[in-house]
Amino acid sequence: MTSFTRRRAMAAAGMLGLGAALPAARAEEAWPTRTLRMVVPYPPGGPTDILARVVAQGLPAEGLPSVVVDNRSGASGVVGSGEVARAAPDGGTILVNASIHVIIPHLNRQMPFDTLADFAPVTNIARVPLMLVVNRDLPVRSVPELIAWLKAQDGKASYGSSGIGAAPHLAGELFKQLTGTRMTHVPYRGSGPAVQDLMAGNIQLMFDSMPSSAGAVRDGQLRALAVSTAGRVAAFPDLPTIAEAGVPGYEIATWYGVWGPARMPAGLITRLQQAVARVVATSEGRARLDSLGAEPVADTPEHFADFTRAEYERWGRLVREAGIEPS
Repeated sequence: MTSFTRRRAMAAAGMLGLGAALPAARAEEAWPTRTLRMVVPYPPGGPTDILARVVAQGLPAEGLPSVVVDNRSGASGVVGSGEVARAAPDGGTILVNASIHVIIPHLNRQMPFDTLADFAPVTNIARVPLMLVVNRDLPVRSVPELIAWLKAQDGKASYGSSGIGAAPHLAGELFKQLTGTRMTHVPYRGSGPAVQDLMAGNIQLMFDSMPSSAGAVRDGQLRALAVSTAGRVAAFPDLPTIAEAGVPGYEIATWYGVWGPARMPAGLITRLQQAVARVVATSEGRARLDSLGAEPVADTPEHFADFTRAEYERWGRLVREAGIEPS
């Protein structure tokens, strides 16, 4: 065989090897759409938006297209979620929402979609404690002092939340039940506006998702009294739980998940879940979630589907026990 022939044979073999590798490379790289629209059904600045952006910033490095975070607030997340339910299941549109996604159906008789049937569960990004925070000028520095102050106010105090039926709303209702206190619930279109009003003194307290209030607490703009989970949180180790601070049996948390429209192909769901899992497992992703007090989950689509069905039932019971009437 001549040198020229040998070179041609080697080149041909190289092309065959390259050709064999190309389909796998295309399968890894060819997401069906040029951009990925990530709908967050709340205004910028709240915990759902914060966690969505942590994920969105990391997805392109995991082989997905560039991500556009689209804040579509309204009706306690129903407006933005509805856009995803109606979207084509082609990988171009996904939803990032909090646990209110499975709570709101128990409070709204006019839901324009079926929370369980019209979405494809992808993964639970993270589980997040709530933080009991008060205006820094409020004359209380502990949960017992807050309870005494609320009883003295005789129902005149108010607490804010990210919306009717959201975990922060139900956290306040549970607190009222277990402490015998009275206060008025003030719903907002997301945690961001509620925190601004809390800092301004227009409301007195919140049971806010930790990513939303952590920065203001560290800056001294809000005072944190306790966390809502059964155990203390690494990001704020000196904060007691509400239960250990004098309200036995108190435990509540929220979580943030990713969904696609129903009928989204299983291959895309799996690939998106794996990409999210890698993002939250990076040192940068873990550090960002740790600073927010968020515990990464990134479970499989199958596990997340089972989890959301169980949470749908659990939150429904709490809504009924709190006596919150659907509108």
